[in-house]
Amino acid sequence: MVGKTGLGIAAMLMAVSLGVARADGAYPSRPVKIVVPFPAGTATDTVTRIIAGGLAQSLGQPVIVENRAGADGAIGAVEVARAEPDGYTLLMSTNGFCAVPSLRKNPPYHPIDDFSRISMVGRYSFFLYVNETVPARSLAELLDYGRAHPGKLNYATGNPTGIVATGQMLSLAKVDMMQVPYKGEPAGVADLVANRVQVMFATPTTAGQYVAQGKLHMLATTLPARSPAFPDVPTMAQAGVPKFSVSSWAALQGPARMPAQRVERLSQAVAQVLARADIQEQLARQNFLPASSTPVELETFVKEQLVVYGETLREANVQPE
Repeated sequence: MVGKTGLGIAAMLMAVSLGVARADGAYPSRPVKIVVPFPAGTATDTVTRIIAGGLAQSLGQPVIVENRAGADGAIGAVEVARAEPDGYTLLMSTNGFCAVPSLRKNPPYHPIDDFSRISMVGRYSFFLYVNETVPARSLAELLDYGRAHPGKLNYATGNPTGIVATGQMLSLAKVDMMQVPYKGEPAGVADLVANRVQVMFATPTTAGQYVAQGKLHMLATTLPARSPAFPDVPTMAQAGVPKFSVSSWAALQGPARMPAQRVERLSQAVAQVLARADIQEQLARQNFLPASSTPVELETFVKEQLVVYGETLREANVQPE
């Protein structure tokens, strides 16, 4: 037989539980912010704004996109890691999220302990571009030219994908080029077009228009298969670098210790948005391949990516700063 004290505690716990349920049932009750750790106009910024529009409709609240660029994406990631874990401040993370810990002697965040996984969003289409003045119209010709003229070509990097992808390509091909780092893709592409740098891994969102104008040439893609939008452009393996393994992705995350109900609410909302035909059409125009996941699936994936990027950077002899 339960005493009065036990009944009182049970009633109190039930009241708390109901209160939490009501609170989470009302989530979100105000605007949600997604931090993009790269500048406006980048592929991540464009993709996030498309998805944010769909999430606003699904969640019934405005979804604001805030650009917090710098430090290869670490500034934005740290801001989200330090935010209240209430589901109102989120991060659109990319593969650079897993590269930064290996690029820094003192990593600014822990990719697993400091964040709550919500959902995978999809994969970017990265391509290798060269300025029109470079005497190469294939990856093999570029690498041959680079070997014959060590240190003459400059390559731009505007994000961790560019750093890791170029580092691995040059390491595997035994080619020497000079790196010129930028805070984001748009600035790097501008200098690529102006021939201040000659080589760059970038997305069609920022560089594609210049191919049509004849100012840049597209030599290969980091995708595992040819892009339907650019079927004539070979993969890195098809172009002569078979061990190339870098890929680029995006995923929605939040601060550590977010309430499970809110994580699940957001994960389901992302899946609903990515299933919409109009959203898929908009993302296709950015050469972005949408794909959602459960929080558990995303956690497994992030842990795998941490190993992949650590090994790739070591093999490419990219030294932490």
